[in-house]
Amino acid sequence: MRIVQMLPSLGYGDAIGNDVLALDDAMREAGYDTAIYAVNIDERLSGDRIHPVSEYVDAPSTTVIYHLSIGDALNDYAATLTARLLIIYHNITPLHFLYPEFPFPLSYALRGRDQMRALGKKAVAAFGDSDYNRRELVDAGYTCPTEVLPILIRFPDYEKTPSAEVMERYKNDTAVKVNFTGRMSPNKCIHDVMAAFAYYQKAVNEDSRLFLVGFHTETRPYYPALKRYEEQLGARNILFSGHIPFDQILAYYRSSDVFVCLSEHEGFCVPLVEAMYFGIPIIAYDCAAVGETLGDGGLLLQDKSPAVVGEAINLVMTDDALRQTLIEKGRERLKYFDNARIKAQFLGYLKKYL
Repeated sequence: MRIVQMLPSLGYGDAIGNDVLALDDAMREAGYDTAIYAVNIDERLSGDRIHPVSEYVDAPSTTVIYHLSIGDALNDYAATLTARLLIIYHNITPLHFLYPEFPFPLSYALRGRDQMRALGKKAVAAFGDSDYNRRELVDAGYTCPTEVLPILIRFPDYEKTPSAEVMERYKNDTAVKVNFTGRMSPNKCIHDVMAAFAYYQKAVNEDSRLFLVGFHTETRPYYPALKRYEEQLGARNILFSGHIPFDQILAYYRSSDVFVCLSEHEGFCVPLVEAMYFGIPIIAYDCAAVGETLGDGGLLLQDKSPAVVGEAINLVMTDDALRQTLIEKGRERLKYFDNARIKAQFLGYLKKYL
């Protein structure tokens, strides 16, 4: 049986791109004939399984797994296919987190919501990375079966060698190192992480650092605003990594003492799972799918004011029993995202809906 995955952009190292590749691996291991089709393909990704959408030949005998995360002309094309259609919904960023100065993201998000509803009329079944995402599909009018399918994370990648240069830089550093990993975008609320860190540094422990690890675009308003905010806060030792190689991301995780996520929109939140994997205690704000992803694997806050978060960091860093409990709870929660379990769940869904 031929099963192909289709999406507008196949990125290198991002959560959706990694999920696509991991799902393809799982299907190939199970004996399916597979391929991946995308409009935009990162030049670092290649191989006989990855193709431009222009090469796709539609056929009723094919099953297309379509990854929906943004408005795009490809969404309209997917709604016309004669192939059997399964949807994996990674969520579409709400409009209020996007800048009116940049019409393309706004129009893509607005268009994406409309296209999501149109795709629901064609889909045989639809899966959300989280129940938060699944409920959005139901609210959008999906009458086909909907299920939860967490992102399939390739954990062996995290055992690769971390950057020796970054590891050496912080090997003997006594500072408390706070980490947030993710795109520098408004929905991630990087400004709130910075404000909480500034409180911690000024009121509790001046020997501290903040690692903000993730891609940013200097030509868009949010990153320059964060740099201005850094000056206003008067905080020191804030690192904006920008887009960096994977081995450096690994090194920043391995060098960190506490992970802080104050995001207000996540359809899943892979970095929380990554922090669990590296045994980093987690402090997170309970919003969107953050609480669902974290479970009881960290300290979940209902208030993310700077003082509350800053004192939570202090508590995690000074209460050894609490710190160890959070690390152990994170490791226990990590079992929910076990590769074998998610693979079995995914392959079970294929048998169920094909």
